[in-house]
Amino acid sequence: MNDAFNSLLEIEARDPEFARAYAAETARIEAIDSIINALDEARDTEKLSKAALARAIGSDASTVRRLLSSESVNPTLSTIAEVAAALGMKVTLTPMSEDERSRITEPMRACA
Repeated sequence: MNDAFNSLLEIEARDPEFARAYAAETARIEAIDSIINALDEARDTEKLSKAALARAIGSDASTVRRLLSSESVNPTLSTIAEVAAALGMKVTLTPMSEDERSRITEPMRACA
């Protein structure tokens, strides 16, 4: 990120509501990106085409292509769970690291 952005972010982050919203959006983006990448890697490992995966979940191939390729994907938990199951996986939650808790959880809770 460039210096101007970082400076503006530092100023805006002084507002607890902005810090909460920024932290929440960061968490959302990181979680979705991580899950989608893991699902696509599992698909590669299983040697399934996107079309074959779509058939396994009863969906159109274009839906799976968008899910695994789109820049602005926001899948439902139900879709993620179904795709994961078709790949022999399941969705689980893991605790955040101390750094993540400091960067994400604390600003979100500051407004509570």
